[in-house]
Amino acid sequence: MSAGATPANLLLRPMREHDLVQVMEIEQRAYEFPWTSGIFADCLRAGYSCWSLLEDDRLLGYGIMTMALDEAHVLNLCVDPHRQRRGHAQQLLDHLVEVAHGRGASRIFLEVRPSNLPARRLYARNDFVQIAVRRGYYPAHGGREDAWVLSRRLAQSTGSEARSTG
Repeated sequence: MSAGATPANLLLRPMREHDLVQVMEIEQRAYEFPWTSGIFADCLRAGYSCWSLLEDDRLLGYGIMTMALDEAHVLNLCVDPHRQRRGHAQQLLDHLVEVAHGRGASRIFLEVRPSNLPARRLYARNDFVQIAVRRGYYPAHGGREDAWVLSRRLAQSTGSEARSTG
């Protein structure tokens, strides 16, 4: 899915600095321990793959991914809690996978809280498998929560596919 290739009045486009006000509103609604606006600004400045999903200029969700060599790492994938269960997270994840594949990634990694059942179901449906545990990775009330490290292998492009998409 490329920028603008979403259903109806939805738009998927690169995140912009002016999106950060709405990003922070969603981040604070969605998470007990949200990222700071500085973290998002740093991701934009660093040139990470940052995407916004909008409906009529209203931000619905976002995804942030970094690339190194042939690996992609999803850092944040979030949909406004008021707009969940409508396929928006799937749209964002599909797009991040497409971007990673297009940039030559052979594998995508991410961390997820074991307590985040909707996210775990999304990733399982999309062929992510648990490969490790990061002990005490996330802040939690009364201590820390582990992170499950998930990975998905991407199909390798053939030469003709690479030429036809380039």
